[in-house]
Amino acid sequence: MSIVTVLPDQFRAAARGAGATADDADLDSAANYLLSRWTEPQRHYHDVTHLAAVLEVVDRFAELAPNPDRVRLAAWMHDAVYDPRALGDANERDSAEFAQGLLHTLGVPDEVAAEVARLVGLTAGHATEENDPDGELLCDADLAILAADEERYARYSAAIRREYAHVPDGDFRAGRTRVLQELLKLPSIYRLAPIHDQWEARARANLETELEILA
Repeated sequence: MSIVTVLPDQFRAAARGAGATADDADLDSAANYLLSRWTEPQRHYHDVTHLAAVLEVVDRFAELAPNPDRVRLAAWMHDAVYDPRALGDANERDSAEFAQGLLHTLGVPDEVAAEVARLVGLTAGHATEENDPDGELLCDADLAILAADEERYARYSAAIRREYAHVPDGDFRAGRTRVLQELLKLPSIYRLAPIHDQWEARARANLETELEILA
């Protein structure tokens, strides 16, 4: 069974868990619409494979978050708007706004929709406040790829370059270097202790290696 076949069922379950009152047909339509966004041609890394990977991490560590269905919905929405040419955090802001509007149409309570939108916004800088386990789980899941094995990490970095094919090599190296350095400046890339203990060292090693390649 393909990822695309399974994911709508997962979306429906998460939406129901977050209080959606729309009927199943509308929830399935929303899931399929989201999947159409995740399969847009400009996506080489931020695609449905990334969505599925983030959801898998959220499921694996769901007990660490008080509201895992909200985190799952935020995972679905966090790159719903993705334009590699957008400036700053425009994609995250637009995705957060989109999330709140879509969830409202599905009958998700307003306060829950607003919270999902807040979680989506956190993925712009992956910086969370204290006592925000839902936000920490989403951010940790979004950054899980950084702790991948060498081969998978190489595929990830190559896919990112393809997404920014419109950027000249020198400008890309400079921009990508800044992104990696900012990640390394974080006190901890992963905030939740079980995830940090498993992935932190590997992620930092991968980032350092990529920086050496970019130099």
